[in-house]
Amino acid sequence: MQYTKKNNNLREALNEKDGFHIWWRMIRPHTLTASFIPVFVGTMLAYIDGSIDWILFLAMLIASMLIQTATNLFNEYYDFKRGLDTEESVGIGGSIVRDGIKPDTIKNLAITLYIFAMMLGVYICFASNWWIMVIGLACMAVGYLYTGGPLPISSTPFGELASGLLMGSVIIGISYFIQTDVLIGKVVWISIPIMILIGSINLANNIRDRDGDKKGGRKTIPVLLGREKSVTFMAILFIITYFLTAVYITLGLLPLWSLLTFISVPIAKNVIKNFRGKTEPLEMMPAMKATGKTNTIYGFLLGISLFISHFI
Repeated sequence: MQYTKKNNNLREALNEKDGFHIWWRMIRPHTLTASFIPVFVGTMLAYIDGSIDWILFLAMLIASMLIQTATNLFNEYYDFKRGLDTEESVGIGGSIVRDGIKPDTIKNLAITLYIFAMMLGVYICFASNWWIMVIGLACMAVGYLYTGGPLPISSTPFGELASGLLMGSVIIGISYFIQTDVLIGKVVWISIPIMILIGSINLANNIRDRDGDKKGGRKTIPVLLGREKSVTFMAILFIITYFLTAVYITLGLLPLWSLLTFISVPIAKNVIKNFRGKTEPLEMMPAMKATGKTNTIYGFLLGISLFISHFI
């Protein structure tokens, strides 16, 4: 495979390799906790209410990860088609522009993953309620329309809201519902911090890509607010996340064990620190990774706290 000198330098800086690593990187594995965490938290909420089916949990988890992976692939495909990805682009994409993967290969793989997710969805519906299929298809449609369609959601200021709401609140709600056959207000309230953190992953991506998105005509939050104000906005979102957690613990919506989630606070602070004053996309990669870690550690510790409270 032939690369330009500039391409080679960027690949070295990003530690990109050939072979299987191309396909592994293409599914963006470090982002998949954004689908694992909501399913885990929703299932643990059902567990403390006395109901859990581990096979349903695994089916929901795999289906969610397949949908997210397919969404990532559609993102790769349509960003290339719209000329937003180039050899100089820094990020977790680049399989087409830097690695030479055929665009149709990526699109067809995304469609295949959607089909597998639908098959799992049929099983979940048989075990719970057929309305889940309607919600699941809506989630898949939004995943496609995030970068596909005539007006991609990713080109608007609503990308963070869409990803956070669907990957956070909706997935937590479905994960709880298929285990208990009901949906209660407590689950919706507890899903809000996860919704914010998942939306923040998207916001971090848009902060890094602000200059390229602006040239491409996108109207993302960082394009509209500017980079530094967007970082401040992210800091406010983090503050709201931990404030709500403290309120929920005080009100008894969450167990005292959920104080464990505050272990993730230093990582959230590092996100803001690593974004401040940075203008080059490559400089912002540590902040990007820290944003994902914040959601992962917060969400994992939240789920663990719910699990522990079931026994104590």
